[in-house]
Amino acid sequence: MTEWTSTVGAGQLARLLGSQGPGGDAPGRRGRPAYRALADGIRLLVLEGRLPVAARLPAERELAGALRVSRTTVATAFESLRADGFLRSRRGSGSWTAVPAGRALPARGLEPLPPEAPGGAIDLGCAQLPAPEPWLSRAFAAALTTLPQAARTHGDYPAGLPALRQALADRYTARGVPTMPEQIMIATGAMGAVGAICRLFAPGGDRVAVDQPSYANVLQLLRENGARLVPVPMGEGLTGWDLPAWRRVLSEAAPRLAYAIADFHNPTGALADEERRRDLVAAARSAGTVLVVDETMADLTIDRDPGALPLPVSAFDPGGSTVVTVGSASKSVWTGLRIGWVRAAPELIRRLVAARAWADLGSPVMEQLAVTWLLTEGGWRAALAERREELRRNRAAMVTALRDRLPEWDFAVPGGGLTLWVRTGGLSGSRIADAAERLGVRVASGPRFGVDGAFEGYVRVPFVVAGPVAAEAADRLAAAVERVAGGTVAGAGLTTPAGYIS
Repeated sequence: MTEWTSTVGAGQLARLLGSQGPGGDAPGRRGRPAYRALADGIRLLVLEGRLPVAARLPAERELAGALRVSRTTVATAFESLRADGFLRSRRGSGSWTAVPAGRALPARGLEPLPPEAPGGAIDLGCAQLPAPEPWLSRAFAAALTTLPQAARTHGDYPAGLPALRQALADRYTARGVPTMPEQIMIATGAMGAVGAICRLFAPGGDRVAVDQPSYANVLQLLRENGARLVPVPMGEGLTGWDLPAWRRVLSEAAPRLAYAIADFHNPTGALADEERRRDLVAAARSAGTVLVVDETMADLTIDRDPGALPLPVSAFDPGGSTVVTVGSASKSVWTGLRIGWVRAAPELIRRLVAARAWADLGSPVMEQLAVTWLLTEGGWRAALAERREELRRNRAAMVTALRDRLPEWDFAVPGGGLTLWVRTGGLSGSRIADAAERLGVRVASGPRFGVDGAFEGYVRVPFVVAGPVAAEAADRLAAAVERVAGGTVAGAGLTTPAGYIS
């Protein structure tokens, strides 16, 4: 059995090495030997997640030809990477990327501060907003009026309330994906939906392909379930998926399941176009892989009218045999409204519903009644209109503050969603996050969103605060950067003096 899950061609690796910009050029590298420059370049690609862990590298002679260097240079670079724990080799199987043993994910960063936490701290660790009022309160007031009718039943709805399943089916149909209620199952949040799908399709030890980076909580859920994660690097900028990379992984690793975010990706904010959506569905169908598409952020468009967005991924597999869609009210309305859903083929929905008998049985009826009112009485549209205006203001404030106080940080401004994916000018994101929390602002470091410790040179900054609070958050982050840049840190070949990643 091989220990690699995908391959990287010599030409592809040469292009990746050639594309490394100033953010990847940490101090102290100028004038280094050619083998060291090559080893550092490959190491940085792994740490940034642009070169997946467990990717088989080209043979030494082939890579030497593509880079126009001697084979000795490549061999010495590979030996250096093996010594540092970034490369493993086996006679007859070649060499594949790795990360040093013993690296742990950051322990903090995505858990929200409790309401009773001391005042003054700015929590940017979680991409969450307060509820849009009065719409949430109106939804629960309406739910109370319909509760007596529901209370006359047994209250056990493993597939969800029929009225909510119909409302969601109608919503998909209006978005260009004809859907029956039998294709919908209500879940306890999007995480509950993904967990149910994972238990059904990847019960333990199976390969699951994931975006690289991806939503940290889902990555951890998959790990806890025993899945073997196969990362697929995202495309450059905010263009969405790298289709050639996805095709290679689906063909070579043959994952049982794949998890991807097409709409305002968390954390990058990328929006996949319709061509990429169509092509990824075709690739998954050809490989026999079930493609789980997370639409949690799909409603949070800022720069485009909702009607101008690409078709849902499920439009290219309306029967739901290849594409399983997950949605939720948590980002569109309120995180405390723990109602999610799955859209898939009726047979698959029946299997998911049957499996709930030994899981959570069903989702709370009161919350389902509230979401039904929002969807059927116009509250959803009204709440979203206010939410988008709030996000537009927040995004402008945070972008302005970061560019003013931290001009060396690099990020693209997404057209929707909740987050900025920020490259930290070569500094360790984990150390910035640690220093920032001491200064009263919490952010999540990049490795939380990668597989096997990638993205050390990134932090995620949600635009969930506005005005003076955004400016104060940027001031505290700038102070944290000064501390990290001025100190000396160490760690398994990951950082150099002054906290720069290596």
